[in-house]
Amino acid sequence: MVTTFLGHQWKAFWRSRNKAGSIAAQVVLVLFMLYFLAIALALGIFMSKIIEETFPGSEVIAIFNGYILYYFLFDLGVRAQLQELPTLSIVPYLHLKIERKTIINFLNTRAIFNFFNLLPLIVMVPFSMTRVGAAYGPFAAIMYVVSIVALTFFNNFFVLYLKRKSINNIAYFMLILGLVGTFAALDYFHIISVREASNFVFAAIARQPFLGFLFVFAAVGIFIINSNYLRANLYTEELSTKDDKKVSTDYPFLNSFGKVGELAALELKLILRHKRSRGSIFMGFAFLAYGFIFYKSGPIQHDEFGKMLFAALFMTGITIISYGQFMFAWQSAHFDGLLVNKIDFKNFIKAKFLLFTISCTTITILASFYGFISYKLLLLHLAAYFYNIGFATVLVLYFATMNFKRLDITKKASFNFQGTGATQWILGFPFILIPIFIYIPFGIANKPYWGLLAIGTFGLISLLMRNFWINLLVKRFEKQRYKIAEGFRE
Repeated sequence: MVTTFLGHQWKAFWRSRNKAGSIAAQVVLVLFMLYFLAIALALGIFMSKIIEETFPGSEVIAIFNGYILYYFLFDLGVRAQLQELPTLSIVPYLHLKIERKTIINFLNTRAIFNFFNLLPLIVMVPFSMTRVGAAYGPFAAIMYVVSIVALTFFNNFFVLYLKRKSINNIAYFMLILGLVGTFAALDYFHIISVREASNFVFAAIARQPFLGFLFVFAAVGIFIINSNYLRANLYTEELSTKDDKKVSTDYPFLNSFGKVGELAALELKLILRHKRSRGSIFMGFAFLAYGFIFYKSGPIQHDEFGKMLFAALFMTGITIISYGQFMFAWQSAHFDGLLVNKIDFKNFIKAKFLLFTISCTTITILASFYGFISYKLLLLHLAAYFYNIGFATVLVLYFATMNFKRLDITKKASFNFQGTGATQWILGFPFILIPIFIYIPFGIANKPYWGLLAIGTFGLISLLMRNFWINLLVKRFEKQRYKIAEGFRE
């Protein structure tokens, strides 16, 4: 029966109306996958040599052991953003006389055939079979492979389980990001070393290979939990939100903004109820860890804000970019209805500004934990924050009036290029380059704090001019609305 389901999926793909676009997207995706798999294969084959050259004088197997759990922790965070939840593929079969067990087996089978499940095997198995096998014997090498496979499947079904649970309660999804962020922070501040813990665990497996079965038990356990949850909540109505509330009571804090708040509340509902829009917002929370890559002690100590400006702009303004680049397109399915309804376009634009300001403020507050590293990062974030809510919001909304591509917000966000055009790519240049150009003269003159002040002042002045920008954007929107509507109908 599983092969029948897979056959139906194959036929549905080839018979779909947008087959050409799907094939083009799949070809691009396959090329990306082949590229990364080639890198992974080369990394797996030359792992010993790479470790010896990168960590001269260190024990190769100990270094390898130290990065195994580190890899799977990173893998967990990436899967939370990119791994697809294969639920819609079984919807056509729910009304037929097919056993739940058969449908659940199909979902679990589909979940196994995943790029993320293949990657660690290519990277780690060659080293385990050669170097570990030579040092500790074939049984230890086999248990290394078994442990790696078990960890791969554990991450796979753990993420799927929490994503299914988050349909009713978003806190489960945030649990993944919180878990990864907590361990990353503990490792960054040298409170708990993930690498030392990983080396300890796999060194024990090398000495006592039977300990590797503990990972197998964990993988089997999460597989059973995931399958039981699916069996109990297989039908779509069982996975839907149980409490329906009135619009006026969903977000009470927006009520004080009147009509603007009501429009913002409606759009917030749209964001949280659909895969792609919801994914673009959650991306902002995931990228809060971006600073750990760019914020190094050297640039912080020497006030080299120019090297860290990109990260600050990106983190504090990620929701503006990820969600705002498709502004108006999120409502493409009912855009004609918006045009014929009695909606004041000024309030319509103001609602966009309100959502941008709320999201940017929330992300900036959450990113304030970087202040524990240095107070200088708080000043950097503050300057980026004023720029983002003052000018970047205007820039994004202006470019949105040139986007005529329809968007299907029910599809997943990861590796989905539908609705993406030249406008989205061009937008990134002024968004990043304008504050950099403002900062450069002060950086050359060795006045880094004056550079931050200039960026923040520019953003604050733009914020005070918001009514001017709104009137400008309303005129632009009224001029472009029929072109936008025509594009959304295609």
